[in-house]
Amino acid sequence: MSESLASTDVEQTNVHEMASHWDDHLHSEFKAKSTEDAMATMTDTPRVNIVPLMVGALNAEELKVFYSKHFLNQLPPDITISPITRTVGQSRIVDEFVLAFTHSIQMDWILPGIPPTGRRIEMAMVVIVQFDPHGVKIESENLYWDMGSIMLQAGLIDASLPVRGADHARQALNPVMPMNELITRSKS
Repeated sequence: MSESLASTDVEQTNVHEMASHWDDHLHSEFKAKSTEDAMATMTDTPRVNIVPLMVGALNAEELKVFYSKHFLNQLPPDITISPITRTVGQSRIVDEFVLAFTHSIQMDWILPGIPPTGRRIEMAMVVIVQFDPHGVKIESENLYWDMGSIMLQAGLIDASLPVRGADHARQALNPVMPMNELITRSKS
């Protein structure tokens, strides 16, 4: 077998293993809601950065506290994840999905300091997951989403602002939905 073909086989194995490890991590968070299980999928020096809010953790000790006090115990019972795309590369996964839930409980990791509004929230999200060089343990996660959309859906900002609500998440799932409505609205 040529060296390049053998290298491709190893990369394919790593791609499948990384995806499996990431799926295990997501299960530990959203199904098991287990800090211990989530931490077991990560390196000894993990980092989680929820970029729009600058919340998360810079090391294992902080992450245990964040997971147990501000994240896993604050997942609404009706939370769902709808995958859109997954890209797996060398030591990295990029997942795009829609997270949907009723804001029925305090959620420090999405709306810190905001009491439950009882409103339905649908948000497009991207997470970039960095693995150790062997593709076994998660080193870091960077999560991105549009905070304006969430605030609009929660009733925290005025609908006249140039922000979309749940439509942005629905358009990510169904990319043939009409576009440019904010531009049209601004011209009238």
